[in-house]
Amino acid sequence: MDVPAIRYTRTTDGLNIAYQVVGEGPLDLVFVPQVISNVEIFWENPRWAAFMRELASFSRLLLFDRRGVGLSDRPSRVPPLEQRMDDVRAVLDAVGSERAALFGTGPDGAMAVLFAATYPARVTALVLFAVPPRGLWASDYPWGLREDAAQHYIEESERRFAEPDFIAQLAQRMYPTIAGDEEVLAWAVHATRLSATPGALAALRRMNLEIDIRSVLPTIRVPTLVLHRTGDRYVPVDVSRLVAEQVPGALYRELDGIDHIPWVGDAGAVAVAVREFVERIWRERPWEETEPDRVLATVLFTDIVRSTEKAMTLGNARWSELLREHHSRVRGQLARFRGREIDTAGDGFFASFDGPARAIRCACAVRDALAELGIEIRAGLHAGECELIDGKVGGVAVHIGARVVAEAEPDEILVSGTVKDLVAGSGIPFEDRGVRTLKDVGEWHLFAVSSRVGAA
Repeated sequence: MDVPAIRYTRTTDGLNIAYQVVGEGPLDLVFVPQVISNVEIFWENPRWAAFMRELASFSRLLLFDRRGVGLSDRPSRVPPLEQRMDDVRAVLDAVGSERAALFGTGPDGAMAVLFAATYPARVTALVLFAVPPRGLWASDYPWGLREDAAQHYIEESERRFAEPDFIAQLAQRMYPTIAGDEEVLAWAVHATRLSATPGALAALRRMNLEIDIRSVLPTIRVPTLVLHRTGDRYVPVDVSRLVAEQVPGALYRELDGIDHIPWVGDAGAVAVAVREFVERIWRERPWEETEPDRVLATVLFTDIVRSTEKAMTLGNARWSELLREHHSRVRGQLARFRGREIDTAGDGFFASFDGPARAIRCACAVRDALAELGIEIRAGLHAGECELIDGKVGGVAVHIGARVVAEAEPDEILVSGTVKDLVAGSGIPFEDRGVRTLKDVGEWHLFAVSSRVGAA
């Protein structure tokens, strides 16, 4: 078994991510791992190895195990999408890659979608192979699992972790053309055991089912290829048709076959489709003509409750001193959570973040820090496509965020449904506040962050 050298890089929060560099092609291609991953053991699978060698024949292929999986560090809790994006950034930085194409597959491809929308300046192209934007059933998404079926699947996957019979059942849906191969199933059992623990794997699958990135798809501004096999038994082909319709300018291709895994079945057709697309984008180099003027961001608005009353009670001198301390503490928390101050108007702050969970925890930290001063605030958050104007963010998403904070009660952190959908796995609980009509921006489903949530 010829295994490429395994290297490690550290993320900004101190976790070690295992990665490999394969090939010396002119363009960088990141293969985003699924929930079962181990950059050493996977090379024992001849189909997987041949597929990766094919991708590496025209690229510098970057492989990695995301945090919590395979050879990478185990975090204290299930990592949400934005922390998994940090893993990709750490690998890109470690190899000196300014821009790379991303290749996401299956439910775990949601992270590639979020990365491309959030960091378009670092992405040359996006390839999505059978990537569902949502895991659970909804009235406007009939392809997801019902709640009871999802719960049963999660419980069974933990109870029957790496059991040969259970793996064989999954194989019938994920890679049916080789599901009867005993050698393949033996490898799958082995790889599952060396990817994650039973509890961790169940938690990762639960998080994937809770994710909904449909609102992110229209914000993708990088060239995108959507691939799907017409007979896929694990993710229906209609899912990718929906994805392709929602991503502006996406190229959509359906391939023959029934396997959900790209390196099983006619893997050559998948590799050719990927190669033709990313090489064409690399030759055309559209990023040289114009820099990204829109990104996905989370905006945070805060303001002090009853500020006028408080200012009149304290007097100008004491109120000014309190405001200075207020500003200092808010800025301290923005720095801690990688927030970017956009504007300060009197007693309120407007900031942006590259991750919604960080934004929520920052809001919680700000609330707690200001409570020590006897200051009560309200906060509102929304995630959406923002225009980049003179280094600052603007646009409709910003207006929505401002309307959300106006709906918040004293000491309440209120978020849009979009924010809630993107923080699956963060451990942040919410309380439903119902659908509200926000001035000039229509109806939005709002949720309050539970008061039990801290900044940790």
